[in-house]
Amino acid sequence: MQSSFSNNAPSFFESLPRLSKSQSRSISPENFTGAKGEGGKALKGTGADAARELGQGWKVSPSINLPPNQETVIADIDGPAMIQHFWCTVHHSAWRKIILRISWDNEENPSVEVPLGDFFCNGWCEPSNVNSFPIAVNPYGGFNSYWTMPFRKHARISLVNVFPEEIGGFYYSINYALTPVPDDYAYFHAQWRRSNPLQAKVPHTILENVKGAGHYVGTYIAWGAHNNGW
Repeated sequence: MQSSFSNNAPSFFESLPRLSKSQSRSISPENFTGAKGEGGKALKGTGADAARELGQGWKVSPSINLPPNQETVIADIDGPAMIQHFWCTVHHSAWRKIILRISWDNEENPSVEVPLGDFFCNGWCEPSNVNSFPIAVNPYGGFNSYWTMPFRKHARISLVNVFPEEIGGFYYSINYALTPVPDDYAYFHAQWRRSNPLQAKVPHTILENVKGAGHYVGTYIAWGAHNNGW
């Protein structure tokens, strides 16, 4: 059984023994910039009260709060680099109140603009476990993306709270490698569409007006019915 990815691309285990000069970095509420050696140094944050008798290094800043009707940048990275793992968790009631945006190389329009839950294959704000190569959703809503996302100049990842109230307790980490990006590596894209309601005998468009070379890797669909009998 062959992978849906390029047959010429080495699998994770095939490339694991190969030494690399890339430099690993991690962004989180404990280290907003991913700077080397700066993790676990926060003195204030959402966990400051719980860690008041423990001090620096004890999850003083494990999460962030998202202000109402605002965009919050969670990663601002200079390349070349590749994002390798994005983990986050927040209460499931917020999964369609938060829009995930990702832009590559200072582009005007984001290459990724999807409600958070739908990006992680949970479209109805109801927790569902997912076990796949690129996306894993663990019990109690731990979201994991293992899509390799290369960029050459810059990456910007933000969250838009479209709700008129603050969303608290957003936990996340973004792991990436500072490394040269080969010329034949493509950029990651994801888009979201909704037809509600979908009129009778009217098709729901999944993808259109795409130009250039690339790999179509799949679609996640959340389907709901407004009538009995389905």
